[in-house]
Amino acid sequence: MLEEPQRHPSLTVRSFGQTDRGKVRETNEDQFLIAVLVKTLQVQSTSLPQPKIQRSNDRSHLFVVADGMGGRAGGEQASALAIDSVESFVLDSLKWFAQCKGDEQDQVLTDFQTSLSEASLRVQSEAVKHPELNGMGTTLTLAYSLNDELFVAHAGDSRCYVFRNRSLYRMTRDHTVVDEMVQRGELSAEAAKRHHWRHMITNALGGGFPEIEVEIHKLQLEAGDRVLLCSDGLTEMLSDEKISQILRAESDPEQACWQLVACANETGGKDNITVVVAQFDDINEPRARVHDHRRVSR
Repeated sequence: MLEEPQRHPSLTVRSFGQTDRGKVRETNEDQFLIAVLVKTLQVQSTSLPQPKIQRSNDRSHLFVVADGMGGRAGGEQASALAIDSVESFVLDSLKWFAQCKGDEQDQVLTDFQTSLSEASLRVQSEAVKHPELNGMGTTLTLAYSLNDELFVAHAGDSRCYVFRNRSLYRMTRDHTVVDEMVQRGELSAEAAKRHHWRHMITNALGGGFPEIEVEIHKLQLEAGDRVLLCSDGLTEMLSDEKISQILRAESDPEQACWQLVACANETGGKDNITVVVAQFDDINEPRARVHDHRRVSR
């Protein structure tokens, strides 16, 4: 269980994301997003000698992984639509400038629940317009950091982990038939790894589900934490212990992503593999710097 650290609002972020088709699938239906929100002042006209664009030091970070389903065209389009919808919501509706204390934190979680619900409606609406996309849907796991607070919103069987003090903690649960059986005590966690229903989703955006249930979490971050978002193409191939081993060996987010994807492919690469790793450091540490990347392979 993660213990609440001392307050440490001045954290900087280094992040990297990678998606890979894997060794078996012909196409890649996964999508990911890494984005930074920055307060910007655009000077229209002034008598002062100053830049036309001025940016505040205040910033927040958004990380998203989506795993599409519904066939070659449908899955890829569903995951892309869902992430595009989240981007629009964050730009137009999310009030992220606040200091985010008390009730404001609860409002952020509520806002992201709304964001995923709206994304689900958009996927469903597109499927109605185009019968060939009927049944398309997507998982979506989102992590949003503001100062030293992390907010997570989730639907499906992609995952969010926090790596702290060399230990890996899973924040989300899989929304699958098998996971529900484990929760009810009908199946052991070990047996669940091999059960033929382990990929049967019970909750997702679109996909014929009339309503979406958005799982939400809030966590106070501390310097040294790493957040991992991934599709089930990673967790189907690698155990939590193997993932933890790689994160212990690779402190750089980019190298960690490459190693996770490479290892999943070496183990079989049966599905599309997508990973996002974000490292949170003390802004006063010499190594701390903003270093955001986006990369898509294959």
